[in-house]
Amino acid sequence: MDAVVLAGGPLDDIARLQPGAPNKAFVRIDNLTLVGRVMTALRGSRAIGRIVVVAPPSVTGHPDLANADELRPDGARITESLRNGLAGFKPDDAVLIVASDMPVLTVEAVDDFIARLGALDADLVYGCVEKSTHLRSYPDVPHTWARMREGTFCGGGIVGIKPRALPLLERFVERLGAARKHPFRVASLFGWDMLARFAIAQLSIAAAEARASKILGAPVRALVSPYAETAVNVDRVSDVPLAERLVRG
Repeated sequence: MDAVVLAGGPLDDIARLQPGAPNKAFVRIDNLTLVGRVMTALRGSRAIGRIVVVAPPSVTGHPDLANADELRPDGARITESLRNGLAGFKPDDAVLIVASDMPVLTVEAVDDFIARLGALDADLVYGCVEKSTHLRSYPDVPHTWARMREGTFCGGGIVGIKPRALPLLERFVERLGAARKHPFRVASLFGWDMLARFAIAQLSIAAAEARASKILGAPVRALVSPYAETAVNVDRVSDVPLAERLVRG
């Protein structure tokens, strides 16, 4: 399976910790950049074929990208970066979209995700991790949690997508962005019934998948990974020293 690594984005507070880093993907964690750690896990998987990295053109020739098959420019918005990354891939073949800020991602986690993805018939597959799985391995790593009927979950950093679904996803992201400051418009996208069930932790994964599929206009599934490493990322400045402690054992 081919993979697209999203290593674009602006200079932020995390990147400013290390002069010369164009964004957080190129912040070093124990002498290897975040994107370099993700690349190591992906390239170590026998299930991964071609790897495209979407990043600022200024990082051309960076040693941590030596294992990439192709470097493509990032865009001003994530949808533009996705479009650049997926260009030329077969529309009906699933591609991994991988975040570049997962410091402890492992080959085993990647292999397991791909195996589970292959068993799902969907155009968009969103990775997540159940809270007890996460706490067993990384109790000090904070997350935003969603309470569902089956348990409590956080989002992961790996998504599976068939490129044919990208135009549908772009349209939905645009609608969501236009409505983000208007709660009633956001609710109208998902439905008040869904929000009410979510508020009292009675929304099932199956119901969420069905509504997401209807909204997107293509099959959507959730993939619950047993590897907490797929959901450990660097979102804030305080996550950098935490990530350094994690990679050192």
